[in-house]
Amino acid sequence: MPPDVTQVPLGSASIEPLHALLENAAWDAFIRTMRETAAQLKNRAIWNINSTAHGGGVAETLAWQIPYERGVGMDVRWLVIQGGTPFFTFTKRLHALLHGVAADGSMINDAERTEYEQTLSRNAEALAREVRPGDVVLLHDPQTAALAPYFVRYGCRVIWRCHIGVDQPNEVVKGAWRFLLPHVAAAHATVFSRRAYVWEGLDQQRVEIIPPAIDAFAPKNQELDGQTVATILRTTGILADGAAGQAPLKVGAGSVERTTDLFPGTRLPEDARLTVQVSRWDRLKDPLGVMEGFAQFVAPRIDSHLILAGPGASTVADDPEESGVLREVEDGWHHLPPAARDRVHLARLPMDDPQENALIVNALQRRAQVVVQKSLGEGFGLTVAEAMWKGRPVVASRVGGIQDQIEHGKSGLLIDDPHDLGAFGAAVAGLFSDTGAADRLGTEAKRRVQRQFLAPRQLLQQAGLIGRLLQSAQ
Repeated sequence: MPPDVTQVPLGSASIEPLHALLENAAWDAFIRTMRETAAQLKNRAIWNINSTAHGGGVAETLAWQIPYERGVGMDVRWLVIQGGTPFFTFTKRLHALLHGVAADGSMINDAERTEYEQTLSRNAEALAREVRPGDVVLLHDPQTAALAPYFVRYGCRVIWRCHIGVDQPNEVVKGAWRFLLPHVAAAHATVFSRRAYVWEGLDQQRVEIIPPAIDAFAPKNQELDGQTVATILRTTGILADGAAGQAPLKVGAGSVERTTDLFPGTRLPEDARLTVQVSRWDRLKDPLGVMEGFAQFVAPRIDSHLILAGPGASTVADDPEESGVLREVEDGWHHLPPAARDRVHLARLPMDDPQENALIVNALQRRAQVVVQKSLGEGFGLTVAEAMWKGRPVVASRVGGIQDQIEHGKSGLLIDDPHDLGAFGAAVAGLFSDTGAADRLGTEAKRRVQRQFLAPRQLLQQAGLIGRLLQSAQ
């Protein structure tokens, strides 16, 4: 029996506030393209299909993108596929293979292939109850790739959007490509975040490059003053003087009331200088390496505290490994030198209310003196753009889309080798020692995000692509 797919409920939002981010000529081109695509859709819908409604950059992007698209009259919806533990265990391994990591071997066996294809076949039947021939179907990432041929046959215009990739693919990566290519090649268009991520074997005429972006007005990125930042972090129990069970804190349309699960449980001093990394509990984000680099090369020189912030365990539906990674990081914490251990904190953020979670992340990034993203591999790394938008100096690995966002020495600092803990620690410590340089990097970081990585640019590119696909179908 086909599973019941989940439709994520979302409203609509006016795009008028985005005018403040654009010059008048750019705004005119933007609004014209958005309205033209809405008119081309007529009675057709755009269906975004992915594997989780919460956690990760795709879910966060859809949560702001779809309301803006609806605000100009597009019928845009969001469906989440269903799968069991074997399916998500395999797709997590497939995700690692696409990053060139083969901890459990690079060969995809028959049982995994069968699980993948049968799960998506059952989902296709369920999705067909909602999707109509002629609609636009936008599939996100490897978890959905095998749906592409089905919806092409069904009479839809199909886009497959890949949010991950590597700069220099090895044989492990190419083997994963070969597994997915027969499915992906059926799509009318394939979208990648970077040119370097485009696979061999794809029809280059059908390839589009659309880097991700952030919404400046979303709860995670909206302006917060210093008093509000401090109150949020006290309310959720990260900074001292917070008390569990106190009245909810209203912030705009959202509120903060749930407690962050800190490990160890001691809250941080109100005046602590913070180094912060926000990410999933994922080995590719290298939380262990961040912790060890901080303990060895930052803590002995600088009186900063490190916060590794991520989702509450077992809250990201398509990531069955997160609880295991979190345990590894907790075990690693116990082996740190005592003096450093007292200044390293793991923060499992509440995920029940996405707006509340976003406000806590916003406050953490704004409160940080330095934000880090020492990923071993990264599709794009929107947490970097989020921190840059807040004017924070960022130290990050020169991998994936991070190097598109940061201009080394101008709008942040890049570490050439993410395994070089000494270089990472020296960069972080240097920003604490030279606050003037840190301020200059933060100021230019915000300018760079405004020029290249805000919502209007991504909305414009995607609307243009959908418009061209609808035009070619006539």
